[in-house]
Amino acid sequence: MRDHTHSERGSTADALPEVWTGKATNRVQWLLALAGALCLALGIELAVDNMWTSGIAALAMSVVGCIAAGLLILFGTLAFVHVAVKVDKDSLEVRCGHMGLPRRRIPLSHVVGADFAQAVSPRQWGGWGYRSRPDIGTAVVVRRGEGLVLSLGDGRTFTVTVDDAEAAVRIIRDRLSVAGTPAA
Repeated sequence: MRDHTHSERGSTADALPEVWTGKATNRVQWLLALAGALCLALGIELAVDNMWTSGIAALAMSVVGCIAAGLLILFGTLAFVHVAVKVDKDSLEVRCGHMGLPRRRIPLSHVVGADFAQAVSPRQWGGWGYRSRPDIGTAVVVRRGEGLVLSLGDGRTFTVTVDDAEAAVRIIRDRLSVAGTPAA
């Protein structure tokens, strides 16, 4: 957890915001998106400059393969360049990428606890993106670092990497205690 001065911490009597928003960004993903764009450009170049002597089938497979791989890499990485998290009085909402997809909304009535994770890494989840592991739970991991871990009523957990996750945990716990649900 971070060290805060007394004035930053405030007291428990301080009013919490109606809506808390946080985000996390991964600039390394832009390099992967660039690789996808280059693969896409190679496929287009092959389609335009088609002076191949080995036949049309080889050309078609190369063009389709490069374009398909480029689009998969490009859109797969751009979807997880950043994540935006919003906690309001009723729910926690997670939106990924520039289009906000994939999106997950978890009603706070389904949350039984919220914890701060100081070190969430893509390695423990098997990479970047929207991840699900039966032994750990579900996560949205866009970078290494602090995260928010929700314990859900069905026994599962949901983790999201977000800046200032401690504030989100504090707000969620406050909302859970107001609703009469014991916070973890």
